[in-house]
Amino acid sequence: MYNKNIKLVLAGAIIIFAIYQMIEGYIGNGILLLLLAGIFIFLYFKNEIILLAFLRLRKQDMAGAKKWLDKIKNPEASLTTKQQGYYFYLHGLMVSQSNITQAEKYFKKAIRLGLSMKQDLAMAKLNLAGIAMTKRRKREAQMLLKEAKQLDTHNMLTDQIRMMKQQMKKI
Repeated sequence: MYNKNIKLVLAGAIIIFAIYQMIEGYIGNGILLLLLAGIFIFLYFKNEIILLAFLRLRKQDMAGAKKWLDKIKNPEASLTTKQQGYYFYLHGLMVSQSNITQAEKYFKKAIRLGLSMKQDLAMAKLNLAGIAMTKRRKREAQMLLKEAKQLDTHNMLTDQIRMMKQQMKKI
């Protein structure tokens, strides 16, 4: 909801006030204020709107997730680089059902900006491989599948990768 710089300023002001409270002898107030500042620091690195959009996507509510993502007006100014990556990753997941060309652009932009978790990066590459396979670009799809398999350290996407390789043999 707040700009990323405002979050840091608020956290700094709360930390200074917490230290003042501790010096004055109000240790409990100081600890509580430090925890409050920790929330603002956490929200600097994890945008609350993106977290809410992830929760909507988890419930398969695409319209709700889109509504939350539409609240971010200027992602370049209000989000950090990794948050921008997740912003475009979520857009790619939502658009992939209807417009694969647009989804491909979103996934490529998300990979370029960076995703912090390997599983998310593997999922983005797996989706890009599916799009490449749909567009009859077999070599690119094979390369993306290989990269997705390397990134999938917890073997959560093994079945999807195996199914996609079987479909690629038919092409």
